[in-house]
Amino acid sequence: MKLKFEANQQYQLDAIQSIVDVFEGQPLEGGDFEVEIAPPVGQFQMGQELLIGNNLVLEESEIVKNVHRVQKQNVPEAVEADADGLKDGMNFSIEMETGTGKTYVYLRTIHELHKKYGFKKFVIVVPSIAIKEGAVKNLEITASHFSMLYNNPKMDFSVWDPKKRGQAKQFATNDSLQVMVINIDSFAKAGNIIYQESDAGIPAEYFQAVKPILIVDEPQNMETDVRKQAISNLNPLCTLRYSATHKYHYNLLYKLDPVRAYDEGLVKKIEVDSVFSEDAFNDAYIRVLEIKSKKNKVTAKIEIDKSDDYGLQRKEVILTPGDDLFSLTGERDVYSDNFILEDINVLEKNITFANGKTYYVGQKDEGLHEEILKYQIKKTIQNHFEREKKLKDKGIKVLSLFFIDKVANYRMYTEGGTLKGKFAEWFEEAYQDIQQKPLFKGVLEHEAVEVHNGYFAADKSGNWKDSKDTKGEGGKTTADNDTYHLIMKDKEKLLDIKTPLRFIFSHSALREGWDNPNVFQICTLNETSSEMKKRQEIGRGLRLSVNQDGERIFDENVNILTVIANESYDDFANSLQSEIEEECGVSFTGRIKNKKERKSVQLKKGFQLDPNFKDLWNRIKQKTRYSVDYSTEELIQKAGKELKEMTISRPKISNVKVRISMSEKGLDTEHITSSGQIIDQDYTLSIIPDVLGGIQGKTKLTKTTIYQMLKQAGKLEDVLVNPQQLMDEATNIITQALRRMVVDGIKYEQIAGEYFAMQRFENIELEGYLDKLVEVQNQEKTLYDHIIVDSGVESQFARDLETREDVKFYFKLPNWFKIDTPMGAYNPDWAIVFENDKRIYFVTETKSQGEIRESEQMKIDCGYAHFRELDDVQFDRVERVEEINFP
Repeated sequence: MKLKFEANQQYQLDAIQSIVDVFEGQPLEGGDFEVEIAPPVGQFQMGQELLIGNNLVLEESEIVKNVHRVQKQNVPEAVEADADGLKDGMNFSIEMETGTGKTYVYLRTIHELHKKYGFKKFVIVVPSIAIKEGAVKNLEITASHFSMLYNNPKMDFSVWDPKKRGQAKQFATNDSLQVMVINIDSFAKAGNIIYQESDAGIPAEYFQAVKPILIVDEPQNMETDVRKQAISNLNPLCTLRYSATHKYHYNLLYKLDPVRAYDEGLVKKIEVDSVFSEDAFNDAYIRVLEIKSKKNKVTAKIEIDKSDDYGLQRKEVILTPGDDLFSLTGERDVYSDNFILEDINVLEKNITFANGKTYYVGQKDEGLHEEILKYQIKKTIQNHFEREKKLKDKGIKVLSLFFIDKVANYRMYTEGGTLKGKFAEWFEEAYQDIQQKPLFKGVLEHEAVEVHNGYFAADKSGNWKDSKDTKGEGGKTTADNDTYHLIMKDKEKLLDIKTPLRFIFSHSALREGWDNPNVFQICTLNETSSEMKKRQEIGRGLRLSVNQDGERIFDENVNILTVIANESYDDFANSLQSEIEEECGVSFTGRIKNKKERKSVQLKKGFQLDPNFKDLWNRIKQKTRYSVDYSTEELIQKAGKELKEMTISRPKISNVKVRISMSEKGLDTEHITSSGQIIDQDYTLSIIPDVLGGIQGKTKLTKTTIYQMLKQAGKLEDVLVNPQQLMDEATNIITQALRRMVVDGIKYEQIAGEYFAMQRFENIELEGYLDKLVEVQNQEKTLYDHIIVDSGVESQFARDLETREDVKFYFKLPNWFKIDTPMGAYNPDWAIVFENDKRIYFVTETKSQGEIRESEQMKIDCGYAHFRELDDVQFDRVERVEEINFP
């Protein structure tokens, strides 16, 4: 199968535009220029080379103005009051929640900057092997998509290889779009090959000379002084930083935080299926919480079941060697088996008792511990079969991911050969049991051994081994490299429903850099400590799913990620919410759901025969198409008036010389000279771009109309001052004026013979969680036994509809009931039948005014126009039922 990419997701286009707008006014084709590398002082010796690099002509004050305008629109809280410059220089941050297409966004941003301004040299800097493999994979699979979008630009991408000294020269001298992927560790130290001289010159100098635009992927992993200096050493034109969890925001331009991504359905919903023991006090329970080492003392904090005056409770105690758990627990018999602490190992993070038992930080030892792990595996398989049964006919393959901490639990290597670890054995046993249940007959017919496999680092013999990655950076060894390459290479294969593999076992170090859109279950099986954060766990499965045609699925009933946790739902939810609040400063409360509270919503039997429903449906089921009628003269007048306020400034040419110095302390960049001058003379006619054609391409208006707008505004002469800035700013102003007039002049007409099909109510199963369900008391008045609501406003609205006597029938409009608008599809909220003096058929939108963005309001305005074409149907936006106005 081949993944398909959505080219018109507005939130991604907004993120891309936030960077493009920083350079608004930069002349097109400003990327070609000659650079002369003068023989540097000291050990660097190079001859003269003709290089092709990025040339920024735009004046600094214009960039500052552009940045502040972008921030006011996207992240008002990031705007510095009365700031004349940029606090963080040419460093810019873009925050995008995991799973929302961050890599796609920065790759498309590269193409947009190349198309609009002629920038040609880009370097993607990554912190780890896993993220590097992800970037390379995305460059490969998006190539044809971007080729179609951008008219097949000539482009080369490569991965920095220290063994290929000529790579840097080729990157710098090539006249086409160039993208280089490089690991930060390849240029963070003075001794790296990139700074060494060879027959091909000094690679670093080629990068520095062409002033590449740097794309920093997961910059929070590159905030040390050494790594920040390394990034600066490449002498970038600017640095773009993309992450969901920035440590610092540098001139933040765009923010898509977890709450917005979750609420707008841009990622999967999250639910927790908890597996844990409650009140299992009949066996010894020990949980090592932490080990501390001070000058004269080493201690271990553990959790145990202790008897006291209030009964049996879980308590924390501090241990030193020689302490006896039997006495510390109130002489409980389950701790009488020589639980005397013998050793605290700070390095290995474990403690050992006199009975020979060793426990690691994070490890729980309780009589039911292995039973809990077994049951986690069983629940994951059961959830998988349920999901596979539900999605099979939709062509959506289901994947489940197990995180484990030790390879030996999945695969063991002995002198006698290879053996299955206990997790593999437990999995196959549970899989066979569940597969044979009548409920799941025919769902998955593959044998147990075919459907699971592992992805781990391997030694020279090909045997899997535990990853040495202890810092959460996704692996650094060659073996780790091979593993992540395999995972990324198999991305489409894993999605192919014909491939038996459904269950993936991998190391708990599998973090940023790998995910798959069809991971629907994540199960963490840890016997020892796990430093993996909840956000890192769920991040592997947040991306929206795809079908066998590679098309993204946007159905919220499909996109649910189930986490099978060995802790209570409350503990998991609180931990995840705390992490999100700590990292992003936003509250995620109420968004993580308990699987046990998920409930199917039942459709009323014989609903098609209900006269109230039939009457209402027949009035609103008609589909329409729209056309736009507006006065060109009026558009010219309105746009021309706004264009008069536009200020066009002359561009500035800047020149900066840089010298690199190296010492025992490392490598530094020193600015030697910096100069600039305003271009006083007008552009010669030979290099003026087709301004009218450029605006026409974006607005679809005629050149005559655009000419009249600019003429009326007195802006024709500005073509000779700064044609690119004129084109950019005029396009934005005209587009906004046109959009407002389009909505004002939109007309709908009925499409003969085309209707929303009633049968779809039966074909789509609805599910909701108890906190978002309103139970229906009077089934005669609506379609379902529960109403799924999104907010407190909707919840109260549903209750009022049920209790009011003048409401004869109502239902929440399904998400497939969508009206076409120029701003995208629009889905109104409610359909209602009132009966006062006469029957009134009503459709409402219940979003409160504060929740409605401009684009959403425009959709609602189109809703008014659509329903005006339907007989006896009124439409309005209200927050309460009593606000509805009857004719």
